[in-house]
Order: sequence, then structure tokens, then C-alpha cells
Amino acid sequence: MMKASPAARSWIAAGVRHELLTRVLPALRHDMVGPVSVMRMGMLMLKRQVESPSIDSQACTERVALIDDQIGQLIAGVRSLRNWELATTDEGTTRSALVQQCVALLRPAFSMHGVQLEIAPSLQPREGEPRWPRAAALRYLLLCGLSYLHDAGAPSGIITLAADDEDALTLRMRMRADADGAEEEYMPEGAAAHRAPRRLAIDAVALQSLADDLGYEVTVADDGTVRFSLAAS
Repeated sequence: MMKASPAARSWIAAGVRHELLTRVLPALRHDMVGPVSVMRMGMLMLKRQVESPSIDSQACTERVALIDDQIGQLIAGVRSLRNWELATTDEGTTRSALVQQCVALLRPAFSMHGVQLEIAPSLQPREGEPRWPRAAALRYLLLCGLSYLHDAGAPSGIITLAADDEDALTLRMRMRADADGAEEEYMPEGAAAHRAPRRLAIDAVALQSLADDLGYEVTVADDGTVRFSLAAS
């Protein structure tokens, strides 16, 4: 049996990144469509003001300022797409900011499948929080870990994100309590029905392949807990 070459392993990791980007694309698109909708409404109101018998200059000025602000937001949103390129040099990210961004991107889709995301108090933003380099790589890694738990777990689960020491994150899936108050047992990968929003599920192999390609150490415990360091190995 032939072993996968380094190039093949890189292609596997690239495929995982593509799947992750596809999953968060609706949220990214929503963030950019919002300013466009506001701009269209502003243009309509401005047109009515201009076509009216008496032009209200103050109202026109306000509409122009609104449109200008939304254009700025739209430009910022388009530029932010560069942040997904691994080759882009960035200023890094804090652990809390990384968690907040990834949770915001995945929460809508996860909620549709009955999975909640909870951020532990240990991940609240604080002054003097260190910044970790390679924000794009860390973003892909965290999204992959969360997607792994989402795809492998049973419905109605709760994924908790917590700080681990000063340089790591721990992701843990637990089941919601049933009618008798007892928590359902976590269903490891393969035991649960395929729950990916699309046909390509993120499994342990996909998670490990991405971590290896990005240069980070990730561990998956028997109970499904995922832990990874923010520092590249």
C-alpha cells in the first residue's frame, strides 16, 4: 500500500481548509451583504429627498454620511478576506479574540443542528493579553476542532471552549440533560449518525492532517476533548 507523499498530505490539509472556509462563508457573506442593504435604503431615501419640491439639505447630508459609513464597512469586510490567506503576514491575535471570532462564525450553523457553543469565563478579554502570531492558521485550527466535535457528536450537544494554562485551548462536547436530568453519553466519532451540514465531515484524521500541516500539536482524548497549543511546535 502506497503511503501519502508530503505533497498529497498538503493537498489533504488544503481540502480541509477549503471545507472550513465553505462552512463559514455564509456568515462572512452576511456580514458584507448587511452594508449593501443599508446603502440601497440610503440611496432610495436620498433620491426621494432630491426629487422632492423642497430639498432638505440636512437630511441629504445625513444620508450621504450613512452611505459613506456603510461603504467603509463594506471595504473593510472585503479586505478582511485576506486574513484567511496563510501566506499573509498579520499582527497576530489574542486568545479571547480568536475564540470570539470563530464562535460568531459557527454559531448560526451549529444552532440549526441543535449544538450550542459556550465560552468559559476563563476566555473573557483582559488587559495585557498576549498576542499569538499566525492568526489565520489558528483560526483554521480552532474552526476545525469545533467542526470535529460538531460532526462527531450526538444532536443537542453543548461545546464548551475553555482556556488551558496560558497558551492553549480546550474544546469539550457534553450532551444536554434528558428529561430525567441525566446527561446523555458523548458519542465518539463513528458511533453517531453523520451530522455534517454537507457530505464532507471533519473527522479525527482531517483534524490531525490540518494540525500537522499548520505546525501545531493537537490531542484528542477518548472522551472527545480536543486540546491544542497556540504556539507552533
